[in-house]
Amino acid sequence: MRRVCGSAASLLVVALLLTACSSSPGASVQPSSTASTPQRSSEAPSTSAPAPTSAPPAASGTDASSALPPVTDPVSLPALMRAEIVGRDLRLGRVLSRTSAYSRYAITYRSDALTITGIMNVPRGAGPFPVIVLLHGHIDESVYVTGQGFRREQDSLARNGYVALHVDYRNHAGSTDDPRNDVDLRLGYAKDAIAAVEAVKASSLPFLDARRIGLLGRSMGGGVAFNALVARPGLVDAAVTYDSVSTDAVDNYDRWTRNAAGGGRLVTSITAAHGSPESDPAFWSEISARTYLDRITTPVLMHQGQVDDTCPVAWARATVAGLRSGGADVTYYEYPGENHYFYSAWPTSMRRTLAFFRAHLVA
Repeated sequence: MRRVCGSAASLLVVALLLTACSSSPGASVQPSSTASTPQRSSEAPSTSAPAPTSAPPAASGTDASSALPPVTDPVSLPALMRAEIVGRDLRLGRVLSRTSAYSRYAITYRSDALTITGIMNVPRGAGPFPVIVLLHGHIDESVYVTGQGFRREQDSLARNGYVALHVDYRNHAGSTDDPRNDVDLRLGYAKDAIAAVEAVKASSLPFLDARRIGLLGRSMGGGVAFNALVARPGLVDAAVTYDSVSTDAVDNYDRWTRNAAGGGRLVTSITAAHGSPESDPAFWSEISARTYLDRITTPVLMHQGQVDDTCPVAWARATVAGLRSGGADVTYYEYPGENHYFYSAWPTSMRRTLAFFRAHLVA
């Protein structure tokens, strides 16, 4: 289940696509601007099947696949749009800790054939409580421990009446290993995010409100969130990102794989499987969320440090432009002087995040 520390696979991780990140605070802020696309709420929980699946909803009287871009590679966002992703068996494990405001549990759920671990902070009280699925940034799998990377957000969300469900992803902590995930540009993480939402919707745990679900992704987790949102429009009621990686996969590949020390073996494996951005630009377009941002129907809030030297502000601005061009409802804040880890402006950004979730996660 867990990868061996120091293995070749863990060396590959450091180089791929995305950046190491753990949550911390932020700086001062510029005013936001928003688009005015109508909000869309998530689907009601599925209770009719023992193994619920997530698939694109069909328009009345039409074939759902007819509205989707063609699939030219099984490792692509068009393929993910069509995939039936099983999310089920959300289970509480042992209590990890208790505070006056919430209890912290170990959890597992099923993502297709894999078991994914994580943690869940559950507020005290009867509930049901809205749920925020947390998608963490890159932390080397050899050192990652369950629930790592979002402790500040986990605490704040639970103290404000939200269940915080932190996903470990495949290959992390006690989750099942997926040896193809790195070569396939980590699309498996988006599957784990979608499956987490579907597992919440299918759960019989009485304190979960499956009608009110949000996503919160940081750095690499922001990229995971955007991939999930283009693959499953309307998956959740609201999504928030902090200093997201680029929605253009080539940006991430160039920064953390092709031009990274030690990335040579992974570059060879990726180009052998999928081609380079120069030799097969169609593949790289179809693995990039930016190509499909017009599919996003979920309101999005983006926070970005203006002097972030890990995920540059230009990437966030390009994503915002793509979202607005596609008609998405996006709220965007830049934080002058703030780098990737958000220090002084974190309290301000979290107040905005909580207000955003309150506005959009309405029963």
